[in-house]
Amino acid sequence: MKIGLCTFPTEHAMSFPALAAAADERGFESIWVAEHSHIPASRKTPYPGGGELPRIYYEAMDPFVVLAAAASVTRRIKLATGVCLVVQRDPIHTAKQVASLDRVSNGRFVFGIGAGWNQEEMANHGTLDYSRRGKLLRERIEAMQAIWNEEKAEYHGEFVDFDPIFAWPKPVQRPRPPIHVGGGWPRAARRAARWGDGWIPVGDAEGVLRRLDQFRDLVREAGRDPAAVEVSLYFAPPERAILERLRDAGISRAILGVPAEPAERVLPLLDGYRALAEAIG
Repeated sequence: MKIGLCTFPTEHAMSFPALAAAADERGFESIWVAEHSHIPASRKTPYPGGGELPRIYYEAMDPFVVLAAAASVTRRIKLATGVCLVVQRDPIHTAKQVASLDRVSNGRFVFGIGAGWNQEEMANHGTLDYSRRGKLLRERIEAMQAIWNEEKAEYHGEFVDFDPIFAWPKPVQRPRPPIHVGGGWPRAARRAARWGDGWIPVGDAEGVLRRLDQFRDLVREAGRDPAAVEVSLYFAPPERAILERLRDAGISRAILGVPAEPAERVLPLLDGYRALAEAIG
């Protein structure tokens, strides 16, 4: 089982390039960063985690900027969005950002995506029909794949529609960087089973273990091999017994949370995570 890290890069936290370099030096497989372009002041949509929305959601830096900075100071670690809110983004522009980041990282980008949860945030980006954001997500991903793989790309859907265009660069990874679908059961799991390279449930180790066989059945129903679709637990509990159960069940990756705090607090935590990773093998 691979061990990755996830965090919210903010101005008050350890420098993200320095964090990525420290993670690379310690042998972590990947590092994932969140995205929120802004938080509406109305705060109508409840925080899925319950209670007050943590300050890091307000302060999160742009994921493509910080991952590009990290690419320049790392050599091996995979650089990932966890997750990119595609339903709030222009697909042509995002396709170029993804391909550019895959180029500057020499093929180390992992495209974690999600349909999002904050209705007001989406609405400010023009995504007004919350109930249909899954269809919008799918069309934008399909449009980006056309751009990455065709010299003269076009796409004609209900929400995304453009005539032939030229757009470079193309990604290093072919036919595209891996796409991992973040979110819960069953909707995100179904998307991942049908067209993703992985599913990223958040936090609930027991729930993932309980649903794992069902997820594999969904993949088979989609005519795909479950071995080809990874399952990564985001904010996995950093507890040896739980991680060993995840490993033994065939979970592909445990992603451990790193708080948005200064280096003097973060680096000892990374050392502890490294020891934990070595202990579970």
